[in-house]
Amino acid sequence: MKPFHLDRARVSREIGATVRLALPLMLAQLAAIGSNVIDAVLAGHVSAHVLGSVAVGASIWSLAIVSGIGMMMSVPPVISQLDGAGRRHAAGDVFHQAIWLALMMGVVLWFAVRHAEPLIRLIGVSPGLYVDVDAFLRAISWGAPALTCYFALRGLSEGLSLTRPSMYFAFGGLLLLLPLGYVFMFGKLGLPPQGARGCGIATATALWVEMLAFAIYIFFHRNYQGMGLFAHFEWPDWRRIGQLVHIGMPMAITLLAEAGLFVAAALLIGTMGEDMVASHQVALNVAAFFFMVPLGLAMAITVRVGNAVGRGDVPGIRYAGFCGIGLTLVTQTISACMMLGFPRLIASLYTRDNTVIELAVQLLLLAGLFQFSDGIQVASNGALRGLKDTRVPMAITLFAYWMVGMPVGWWLAFHLKLGARGIWMGLIAGLSMAALLLFIRFWRSSSRLRYGTFGPVAPDAADARIPS
Repeated sequence: MKPFHLDRARVSREIGATVRLALPLMLAQLAAIGSNVIDAVLAGHVSAHVLGSVAVGASIWSLAIVSGIGMMMSVPPVISQLDGAGRRHAAGDVFHQAIWLALMMGVVLWFAVRHAEPLIRLIGVSPGLYVDVDAFLRAISWGAPALTCYFALRGLSEGLSLTRPSMYFAFGGLLLLLPLGYVFMFGKLGLPPQGARGCGIATATALWVEMLAFAIYIFFHRNYQGMGLFAHFEWPDWRRIGQLVHIGMPMAITLLAEAGLFVAAALLIGTMGEDMVASHQVALNVAAFFFMVPLGLAMAITVRVGNAVGRGDVPGIRYAGFCGIGLTLVTQTISACMMLGFPRLIASLYTRDNTVIELAVQLLLLAGLFQFSDGIQVASNGALRGLKDTRVPMAITLFAYWMVGMPVGWWLAFHLKLGARGIWMGLIAGLSMAALLLFIRFWRSSSRLRYGTFGPVAPDAADARIPS
C-alpha cells in the first residue's frame, strides 16, 4: 500500500464538493421539518382536540416515514458507485428495480398505517382521540406509495450528485401543503371541515404531487438523459431487488432504532407530568431542527464516498469520509454554542410558562452537549453507507441505543430520581457510544483498503468489493 499523505489542496477540494452537495440537502431536510410545523399550526388553530389527534397520528406516521426512507437509502450509494465508475448509463437498471421496491414498500406501509390500532393503544392514547387519530392515519396512508417512490427518485438524483432538485421539490411540497391543509382542515371551496382527517388528506395529496413533479422533472431534464430511465418497461428482478433490500433493510432498522429510542424517551417522560412533557417537547424540537444540518451532510458524505468507491480511489474514500466528519464537527460546534449559550432565549421562543422554560433550559444544556456525538454518529454512518456497509452499523446502533442509552436513561431517571434530565443523559450515553463505535468502524474499514481492492463495478452495482 502506498503511504497516505495529507494533501491540503485535495482537502480543500473535497470540502468544497461536499458543501455544494450538502447545502441543498440540508435545506430539503429543513423543509421536511417545516411540514410538521405547518400541520401543527393549522391543527392548533382548528382546536386543541385536532392538534392532539394530529400529534399522535404524526408520531405513528413518522415510524412509517423512517422505514420507507431507510429502505430507499440503498439507492444513493449504488448509483454513486456506478457514477464514479463511469457507468452512469447502467443507472437505469437500478432505478427500475428501485421503483418496484418503492411500490412494494409503499403498499406495506399503507397497510401498516391503516392497521395501527394496537400501536395507538400501546402508546396509551386517550380514548377520546381514537376516532380522529384513526381518521388521520387512514387518510395519510394513501401517501405512503408516493413517499417511497419520491425517495427512489431522490436517491437516483442524489446518487448522481444532483442534489438541488431535492431542495426544489421539498420546498415546493411545503408551499403546496399550506393551502391544501387550510382547504381540507377548515372546509373551504365548498368542502366540509375535516379536521385531523383533512390534515391527512392534504399531506397525502402534497406527497403525490411532489413525487409526480419530480418524476416529470427527471423525464425531461437533460442531466438524466442517456440512462434509459423511462425508455422501456422492466418486470421485477428479484435478485437486484434483493440486493437493494440487503443494503436498505439494515438502514431502515437503524433509523427505527433511533426513532424508537426517542419515542420511548417521550413515553417515559410522559409519566412525569405536563411541565416535564412540555419542556421535553421544546428541547426535542430544537435538537431535531439542528440535526437537519449534520443529516444533510451525512447524505452528501454517502455520495462522495460512494463515488470514490466507484472510481477505485482508496485515498478518495478517506478524504470524503474524514473531511465530511470534520465539517460535521464545525456545524455541531455552532449548534452546541447556541444551545449552551442561549438556552433561555431559545426556550422563551416556545412558551411563556416560567416553569417550562426553566426545565427546558436544563434539557437544552444537555442537548448542547450531545451535538458532537450526534453529528459524529450520523456522519460516520453516512460514510459507511457509501461503502454499502450497513449490517455492522445496524448492530452498533441497536447496541448503543437500546443496550446503553435506554438502560442508562431509565436508571438515572427513576433510580437516581433525575427525571427528564436522566433520560436525556441516557440519550447522551447512547449517542456517544454510537459515535465512538461507528467512527472506529469507518476508520478501520478505510484503513484496511488497499490499492487494487476494487475491480470494475458491475452494471447492477451488486458488488462494491469492500471488506466488511
